[in-house]
Amino acid sequence: MADRERDGAGTRPPENGGASAGGRARAAGPAIRVLLVDDHQVVRRGLRTFLEVQDDIEVVGEASDGAEGIAAAEQLHPDVVLMDVKMPGMDGIEALRKLRELANPARVLVVTSFTEQRTVVPALRAGAAGYVYKDIDPDALAGAIRSVHAGHVLLQPEVAGALLAQEVGNNGGQGRGTSLTEREREVLALIADGRSNREIARALVLSEKTVKTHVSNILMKLDLADRTQAALWAVRHGIGA
Repeated sequence: MADRERDGAGTRPPENGGASAGGRARAAGPAIRVLLVDDHQVVRRGLRTFLEVQDDIEVVGEASDGAEGIAAAEQLHPDVVLMDVKMPGMDGIEALRKLRELANPARVLVVTSFTEQRTVVPALRAGAAGYVYKDIDPDALAGAIRSVHAGHVLLQPEVAGALLAQEVGNNGGQGRGTSLTEREREVLALIADGRSNREIARALVLSEKTVKTHVSNILMKLDLADRTQAALWAVRHGIGA
């Protein structure tokens, strides 16, 4: 189960995205290494131009499709990958699946113009840590990068709604929730509240190792793939946020 649990958070990003006044962040350590994967050169150029003025973000490479992106990730070891979904050759969904197989997979923030549920849901199921649209405010994009790098899952409201909508018409696994222990329900509530494993450990006075075990058990009992699904399941069934 360890490979199903990621040290991330729920559907809520940090309140300020880690940014200082004016949308800029002062570097407090190594810069966040970012890889750009998009088949449009003008998009990559625009992203690079903006991100290179951020004190705490470094663009380490670019790729024009999923296959190039995977090769670049293996070579450059980025912290965060900005990934388009629709690209020629290997698309973003397949690239997401393959990136998760790497020894030290980067967290992936999907940046796309596609808003359809049939695109949103597969990307999140494949392991995206966040999903934003290309018309996002530049400072908000920088905040989103910091957020997913910090271990949070970042979903715009309509994206979270798309995931929840997919469960309409079935019970969303509600019956499985009865198998959770009281402690697991507490952990699940904090996942839904956007807490990382470290924050959950502090709140419940547990070790991070114990929290990871609880999260793995929750995913197994609810038959869910990752924290994003767990957070949305909790919200749907009135647990936590």
